Amino acid sequence: MSRKRRSFSKEFKREAVALVTEHGYSYAEAGRSLDIEARLVGRWRRELEEAEGEAFPGKGKLPPKEQRIRDLENQVKRLQMEKDILKKAAAFFAKEST
Repeated sequence: MSRKRRSFSKEFKREAVALVTEHGYSYAEAGRSLDIEARLVGRWRRELEEAEGEAFPGKGKLPPKEQRIRDLENQVKRLQMEKDILKKAAAFFAKEST
């Protein structure tokens, strides 16, 4: 039987990191007291430091910067497809007119 994946709120994650940063707990102590893995607390701390307030966006959501990158990549793909279609159409009509 598989274990159900636990999810944690933003507030829980911030409080877990606060145990380490503000109260002097080690990652292992914080993990034991909250019944989670110590490496999880470390990962949450890194995410908070790197994201500067944009950490933990939620279930399946990307941080705004990553979402912007994804949107721009999709736009580039679409524009490349349109360009290829226009090239083919131009070649077709050039053949027709001769």
